[in-house]
Amino acid sequence: MADVYRWRLAPDGLATRRQLRALGLRPGGQDVVAELHRPRRRRPPLVAYLYRVDRAKPVRPMTPARAAALAAAMRARRTCPNCRVDVGYCIPRSLGMCVPCADSASPSSC
Repeated sequence: MADVYRWRLAPDGLATRRQLRALGLRPGGQDVVAELHRPRRRRPPLVAYLYRVDRAKPVRPMTPARAAALAAAMRARRTCPNCRVDVGYCIPRSLGMCVPCADSASPSSC
C-alpha cells in the first residue's frame, strides 16, 4: 500500500499529475508512490495520487497527426447530431443536442 499524507504535508519530490504537467512532465508509467488525503466534514476525504518527480518523463511533443485527431474530436463535440451544424461550443451532454434544437419543438428550425 502507498504512503498516506494529509493535505499540504507531503514531502518534497512528490507531485500530482497536474503538478507534473505544469512542470512539463508526465508520470511515465511509474506506480503511485503515495496518496494525499484532504479531509472533509461528513464526507469521505478527497484523494490525490502522488508520483516521484525524479522518475517522471518529459511530456511527449504534439505531432501534426495528434493535432489533427484532437481537432477532429473537438469538431465532433461541437457538431449537433440533429441539425448537423457546428454550433461553436461543446454540445452539453445533458441535452445531447444544441440549445436551439433542445428549445424548439422541431429540430429542423435551427
